[in-house]
Amino acid sequence: MDYGSGNLRSVCKALEASGASAALVSDASQLAGLDAVVVPGVGAFGDCAANLQATGLWEPLREWIKAGRPYLGICLGYQLLFESSEESPGVDGLGVLPGTVIRFSGAGLKVPHMGWNSLSNLKGPLFQGLPEETSFYFVHSFYPVPADASLASSTCDYGQRFAASISVDALHATQFHPEKSQAAGLAVLRNFLSTL
Repeated sequence: MDYGSGNLRSVCKALEASGASAALVSDASQLAGLDAVVVPGVGAFGDCAANLQATGLWEPLREWIKAGRPYLGICLGYQLLFESSEESPGVDGLGVLPGTVIRFSGAGLKVPHMGWNSLSNLKGPLFQGLPEETSFYFVHSFYPVPADASLASSTCDYGQRFAASISVDALHATQFHPEKSQAAGLAVLRNFLSTL
């Protein structure tokens, strides 16, 4: 989905390398006939929400998710699923999942969390065939705290344990960047495509 976010080209290339036929969507009318929507995102929570609203994609995207259609959120595409973020007080998220997005904190903890980290507690379709402690690439200062911790399909430890991904029915999202995570990231994308 093209709403002015920065990492579209690398996400499209990774999806194509995983066997998808990817197309950029910049208008709600383009959603018709799609098998799935992938929402990447880099930048600030409030800016991404404003851009989705300005392009007219906000409500159609919320309806897509509420209808149970396949969705993959990456980084901010994960964070936007929740009700709010400390990064942008007063800005509503899509609110399709209860919870909020908070900033990393802790003495001596480098923020943003940037680089390779291993995942634990892997479950769900995104991680089929991947061993526990597989590493993925992260770049973020904020992370979601789902109200329902059981939604987490993996966790990561960085100063504290957080939900590195979620899966519920056809809704999947990752805080890490599959498109920057080499073979493991492509495996996650292939696994997502296999759910369609």
